[in-house]
Amino acid sequence: MERPGSMIKKGIGRQIVMHYFIVIFLALMLVEVVFLFAIRTYYYDTINNMISSHIDATVRSVLVSTNINDQSEMEYLNQVLGLLKLPEAELQILDGKGTVLISSSGFEADKPVQTSDIPQALASGGTAKWIGRQATTGEPVMAVTTTLQQNGGQVYLARFVTSIEKVNQRLTEITLVSMAVIAIVLFIVLIVSIGLANSIVRPINNIIAVSAQMAKGRFDVRVEGDYRYELGEMGSTLNYMAEEIVRSNQIKDDFISSISHELRTPLTSIKGWSETLDSGGYDPDETRIGMGIIAKETDRLIGLVEELLDFSKLQQNEMKLTMARVDLRELLKEIVLNVWAKAELKKVQLRLDADGDAYWVYGDANRLKQIFLNIVDNAIKFSHESSVIVLHLVREDGWVRTSVQDNGIGIDEENLKRVKDRFFQVNTQGGGTGLGLAITQQLVELHEGKLDMSSELGVGTTVSVMLPLLEEGPAAKELDTDTAGIEEV
Repeated sequence: MERPGSMIKKGIGRQIVMHYFIVIFLALMLVEVVFLFAIRTYYYDTINNMISSHIDATVRSVLVSTNINDQSEMEYLNQVLGLLKLPEAELQILDGKGTVLISSSGFEADKPVQTSDIPQALASGGTAKWIGRQATTGEPVMAVTTTLQQNGGQVYLARFVTSIEKVNQRLTEITLVSMAVIAIVLFIVLIVSIGLANSIVRPINNIIAVSAQMAKGRFDVRVEGDYRYELGEMGSTLNYMAEEIVRSNQIKDDFISSISHELRTPLTSIKGWSETLDSGGYDPDETRIGMGIIAKETDRLIGLVEELLDFSKLQQNEMKLTMARVDLRELLKEIVLNVWAKAELKKVQLRLDADGDAYWVYGDANRLKQIFLNIVDNAIKFSHESSVIVLHLVREDGWVRTSVQDNGIGIDEENLKRVKDRFFQVNTQGGGTGLGLAITQQLVELHEGKLDMSSELGVGTTVSVMLPLLEEGPAAKELDTDTAGIEEV
């Protein structure tokens, strides 16, 4: 079980908890302020309305039933005081200057009342309210003042003063209760947010721990757990990455083993025949055979090294292409002538299926020849004896499609998905580096083309290369005659 301190330790978990907590806290504080303001307004308005209702109900009868001309001022004021007084409130009768002439409490004020309700009532001729503290006692009070005007023009003010201390106490109790409710809600929010943060952080920590082990070279570990949404995708991606690294490492190991064998075989032949020839005593025919083997194995070594160099250049984006107009039909004719001897050894027939028109593309002639030589060479290597390989050349909506179709051993669906991967070989006993199709793929892409493969085990394979068609016209002809048409990529 985690310690409380570790539940919100520094990190993304704490950030989640803090942000979630702060948002809820601010929302609750806003609700609290609005609630307390509404409650305070309700209580104060209730008192004010009660006094105002009393004033509305009694002032008219006071003005009708009393007349200052028939009696002395003090008698008139005592009569008004008796008619207007209200339980639980002190009634003061004031003159227009705020001097207290008479009060229901019997206390005499030593100075005029100067609160804001006096001038407001005089100015409006109606009722005004003031909330504050009594000057003598410091007690919180509410004062409601209204004007009393007789026919003679004499203006008096009736001022009702009531204590709101109990109301304020009630408001304080409501405030404390609401704050306690907020504290409980915030505690629940804290617990929930910690749980929410842990539900996010725990998988992240698990993924971090697994990725740390992978960084140390342990690619057998996997992210365990059925995580949802982005975390699930992250875990699946990390597991997929580990699987790809394991597969790449296996391919790399196979490549190293294969290339070591490929290099050792010609070197052994070269070394053996060199020592044999160096010892002397052989007739010219044997010497010629030995020199031929040395030359053949040397060419084979050069091909392997060049393939590795090409792959290295492509990986580092250092491959330079000399671009110009190229007729694919003529290029394929040259390729057929180049591999004719190899095809004859397996009694494989090569056939070019194209009309008599030129198929112009914009590319590097040598690299394009490398692309199609590799494809045709593979077709011959994996074809049966006395079979036919057809090279189709067609135009398709601004593209030139070159398809090399054989009736060889074919490739199963699983290996077809990986056959263009670097270092991968369907038949490890067939020799080579496993880089041929990977290099071909990248060269095609450098020519802004596409390479597709379809195959069925035991039926044959078709490799298609799509290249942008260079339409005939003035611009196309300039590429053939103007040196500005040559560029390096």
